[in-house]
Amino acid sequence: MSFTNRISQTLHEEHRATVALMERLEQLLARGRRGAPDKADSNVARLLSDLSTGVEAEVERHFAFEEDHLFTFLEAIGDADIGAHLTSEHAAIRPLGGRVAELARGAMARGFAPAEWEEFTRLAQELSDRMLAHVQKEEMALLPVLEENMDPETESRLYQEYVEEV
Repeated sequence: MSFTNRISQTLHEEHRATVALMERLEQLLARGRRGAPDKADSNVARLLSDLSTGVEAEVERHFAFEEDHLFTFLEAIGDADIGAHLTSEHAAIRPLGGRVAELARGAMARGFAPAEWEEFTRLAQELSDRMLAHVQKEEMALLPVLEENMDPETESRLYQEYVEEV
């Protein structure tokens, strides 16, 4: 999908990256049903590194921008329901993402102890399920509304703010 609104397009690209990360995570979880993976495996190490940084970036920067700028824009045009619903999902996803990132950092340093692997698999699966459903909602509801309703001046200003926050 391609958007003319740069904010929608940027968020869409970030969503695609998040979906790819969640797919890699689910593959790890499927392979790890018999026990924790080896942190020395290059694919595992890369995934743990990506989780330790990528999830937090998604749940902090991306969510904060939506809540602070996009949902207030939607409220101003009379469409507060989307923002309220997505904000409630953000509230559920944030602590999951933070804990999964924390567990990934620990595993990068010392591997997974059995209890940590059990916690990681449980929380990572919940994170993946919630994140994939959340991305789908944003792709189907949020981005098209922004595409249809955001004037060029607002788009330019908000886009500049978002890319400067990187």
